[in-house]
Amino acid sequence: MEPPWKVRLYPLLGIFLLVSLLYLNFSNNLTFSVLLWQPKMGFVSTNSTQFIIINGGPGDQDLSTLYINGWNSYWLMQESVWTPSRSKVSKMLKKGAELGLTVCRTWAFSDGNGSSALQVSPGVFNERVFQGLDYVIVEARKHHIRLILSLVNNLNAFGGKAQYVKWAQEAGTNVSSSDDSFFSNPTIKDYYKTYIKAIMTRKNSISGVSYSDEPAIFAWELMNEPRCASSSSAPVLQAWITEMAAFIKSLDRRHLVTVGIEGFYGLNTTNKSEVNPGEWAASLGSDFIQNSAIDNIDFASVHAYPDSWIPHADSEAKANYLSLWVDSHISDGEFVLRKPVLFTEVGSTRHVNNKGLYDLDVLLKIVYNKIYDSAKKGQSGAGALIWQLLVEGVEEYSDRFSFVPWNYPSTYKLIEAQSYRLRNLFAKDRKERGVP
Repeated sequence: MEPPWKVRLYPLLGIFLLVSLLYLNFSNNLTFSVLLWQPKMGFVSTNSTQFIIINGGPGDQDLSTLYINGWNSYWLMQESVWTPSRSKVSKMLKKGAELGLTVCRTWAFSDGNGSSALQVSPGVFNERVFQGLDYVIVEARKHHIRLILSLVNNLNAFGGKAQYVKWAQEAGTNVSSSDDSFFSNPTIKDYYKTYIKAIMTRKNSISGVSYSDEPAIFAWELMNEPRCASSSSAPVLQAWITEMAAFIKSLDRRHLVTVGIEGFYGLNTTNKSEVNPGEWAASLGSDFIQNSAIDNIDFASVHAYPDSWIPHADSEAKANYLSLWVDSHISDGEFVLRKPVLFTEVGSTRHVNNKGLYDLDVLLKIVYNKIYDSAKKGQSGAGALIWQLLVEGVEEYSDRFSFVPWNYPSTYKLIEAQSYRLRNLFAKDRKERGVP
């Protein structure tokens, strides 16, 4: 006769073996296996000029006010479509977490008829690609990373607004050939709203969590770098932002919304003209102050590319320009907008200057120091996201501002140091105030 403890143990071993077998063979398609391991995370909200975490979990320990050190890897969904390449996505998120980074900005769009397109025609989606985005979100949460998900491209890469215009033309809609009709044509706006609704109401096929209830999503970004350069375009873009931000909020009140603008000051912001990198920047239809002031826009986005914007300037002039650019936008966030300002793309080449330092390190340190100073004062400079980080094997997504961080020790140490001094600042503050 078997001892009683063995009789009880056999069924448990059988269940364990069955669960292990199912996990090893079907883990990408099973909800329960993920739910067992998904860490608790709090949603991010705003308190005037600061980000705050609401009901945070263990991964948010010592943080209630959130100042961000983060990065861009726009390629995550693309590399998650096919199972063999998902390890690259997991590696990027793991390495980001090891650097102390907390927010990643990535594309939640790919419009067209390619094999990796998410939206193959208006309102028609490739489920395999959607499952790739599901995987990105689950892996991000696993590593305590929050995602800014951008919803469409101003540029033609991955379809963008040009693809929406093409769809409308192919459907026989009377639409201008200008890509800027994306912002004004009712049919095209309906296409975009249909896409937004599909994203907002998506239930993750791996975790079973609806996107609208997913705390690993930091924010929705309306468009990557919207520009509307046709004649008298500024009111058109302003109206589009107002309409689409309100539409997102009607579907999802839990997540933040930002525009995705580069931060250029428009023609009506005359006292800021000297901050723009050139006269051309005021003619693109966007305006940092007006676009960011819209009620349903929760925080302001800014980009920074001195190498592209003032290409003929020397290293010192680029550094001085960047310093003014950052100061101006943080000041506007603090005293005009009363909203957090997040530098969602900060990029530079890896040229070595006459002092033997990488230009990227010099310019990144300027931004990091100003964010840290803002954090110490509790002001609106809420963080910066470097453009962009890669891992080995994804070189096809590279541009002149992209790099594998562990291949450049000085930059790696700079990023890591910023992460930990921001975190330590608020851990110390909470300890001094006796907050557990």
